[in-house]
Amino acid sequence: MPSNTLCLYGISNCDTMKKTRRWLDEHAVHYQFHDYKKAGLSPELAQTMVAALPLETLLNKRGSTWRKLSPQEQASVEHGGTAALISTYPSVVRRPLLQHPVLGWMAGYDESRWQALLA
Repeated sequence: MPSNTLCLYGISNCDTMKKTRRWLDEHAVHYQFHDYKKAGLSPELAQTMVAALPLETLLNKRGSTWRKLSPQEQASVEHGGTAALISTYPSVVRRPLLQHPVLGWMAGYDESRWQALLA
């Protein structure tokens, strides 16, 4: 990602992602979209996400992907295996996930926060 470009991470067919992209477009926010369902989630990028965000913010434990994981896979989060887990199962990452070149990482759909931070 170029250092001066907002990057949006997610899955293109997700309704929340569609709503996010529409909001960004309507507010003329330039961004690069990384569909990690199609492009993947490298171990390095996964580690960057884990280092940048608290696990309770990064992981979507209410989603079907998390619920389908084995108890051992879920427990790997408690033992430092989060980066490997999200690299293998990127759908367990909360959407949307935005990486701003100056402001850092933001997770979840929050128009009021984006308005204040990106305006």
